Amino acid sequence: MRQGKTYLKKDDQVEVIAGKDKGRVGKILRIIKENDKVVVERINMVKRHTKPQEMNQQGQIVEKEAPIHVSNLQLICPECTKTGRIGKKILDDGTKVRYCKSCGESIESKS
Repeated sequence: MRQGKTYLKKDDQVEVIAGKDKGRVGKILRIIKENDKVVVERINMVKRHTKPQEMNQQGQIVEKEAPIHVSNLQLICPECTKTGRIGKKILDDGTKVRYCKSCGESIESKS
């Protein structure tokens, strides 16, 4: 399977544009580059039945986030607070930044 380059990074705010959680917004917790999927906070929740691991422990049903494909997500611009297409450009000082194509502002976190 061909791996595509993703424009998403950890802690980005994204909106789901397809699937059962369409329209919901969340923060990226983890990126899985091998199969172009990401884990988004409180999105694509699944139930896992776990067996007891010790004699005094009970089995239980655990609800956790499952990975979702990057093609079903769209980045939310922190400046204009809209979803839109993302571009990459190189600044005068040589650093690469992502920018929102609708408002033209940089998306990189101010840290």
